[in-house]
Amino acid sequence: MSMSRFSMRPRPRDSVFAGGPDVYRGDRDAICSPNLFDCVSAMESCCEQAADSQQLLRNGTCDLPRMNKVLDSQKVFLLVDNATVRRYKADLAEEIEPEINELISRAQKGVKALSQRQSALQTRAEAAQARQASRPVVGPTAAADKLQNRRLQIMVKQRERLEKELAMLQQDVDNLQLKVMNKG
Repeated sequence: MSMSRFSMRPRPRDSVFAGGPDVYRGDRDAICSPNLFDCVSAMESCCEQAADSQQLLRNGTCDLPRMNKVLDSQKVFLLVDNATVRRYKADLAEEIEPEINELISRAQKGVKALSQRQSALQTRAEAAQARQASRPVVGPTAAADKLQNRRLQIMVKQRERLEKELAMLQQDVDNLQLKVMNKG
């Protein structure tokens, strides 16, 4: 049995009567039951345990607002191992590789067709320049020369445009090849 605060007091409690302990006659003849002292000490130990419990509860729940904020977080992180990442990467490469190869072959065919068209236009432009240089300048042919010059200018512009398209297609082919090489 633990010592209660009641039993540790150095002097008896003062009377509630104004006259002091001598005036009240019941104190002289009063005999307290040992059960009463046990009840008081049991009540005191219950109060101490309740106070300790309240303190433990306060200590355990004082962080509740912060924990609620932490638990309300919307971010979710998923950690996977390298084998899973490699497997998904391989699956993705298998799925995309045929399409990339098809795009590369189509781009190569387009580049080949554009280069053939460019060479044909270049030969036509050279032939037109050769014809223009070999013709003597005469009055009635001035209109024909203007028309020929206009056609030549159109062909030169068309050639320049096709060269630009060829360069862009070549760049696309190079980019696709780099992607295929990086995925492999």
